[in-house]
Amino acid sequence: MSEPQTFYGVNPIFRVADLAVSIPYYTEKLGFKLNWQAPYVVSVTRGRTDLFLSVGDQGHPGAWVWIGVSDVEALHAEYQASGAKIRHPPTNYEWALEMQVEDPDGNILRIGSDSKHGEPIGPWLDMYGRIWTRDDQGNPVRQP
Repeated sequence: MSEPQTFYGVNPIFRVADLAVSIPYYTEKLGFKLNWQAPYVVSVTRGRTDLFLSVGDQGHPGAWVWIGVSDVEALHAEYQASGAKIRHPPTNYEWALEMQVEDPDGNILRIGSDSKHGEPIGPWLDMYGRIWTRDDQGNPVRQP
C-alpha cells in the first residue's frame, strides 16, 4: 500500500477580465503581493492566502472564497482607507465576524475572524445583494 498523499495547500482561481486592472486592485487596495506573472495568469499572496487570477479561462466571474484573518475589524478599516469595495461590512454570525469584499470582476472575498460571542447575529447579504434576517424562531427570512 502506498503512503497517504500530503496536501500542501489550496489556491482558489478567480477568473478576471483584465490583469492590468486586477493586479493593482489586489496589490494596492487589498494588500496582496504579486508572486509571479505569466501572460494570462498571476499569483498573489497575503499571509498564508494564495490566489490565482486568470484571464479568460478557469472558472466563472463571481466566484466566492472564505479567508480567515486575525482581526476583520482592523482589516475593514484598512480596506476603507485604501478604497477597496466593501460589499458588506463586518457582521457577526455564529461562525465568524465576517465582511464581504468585491473585486472588479464581481468575485467575492468573504473575510472573517472569531465571532463575537454574546452579540446579536446580523443580517446576511446573499449573492444577489438581498438581505436575509431571522424570524423569532431563528429561521432565515429574505427581506423585501
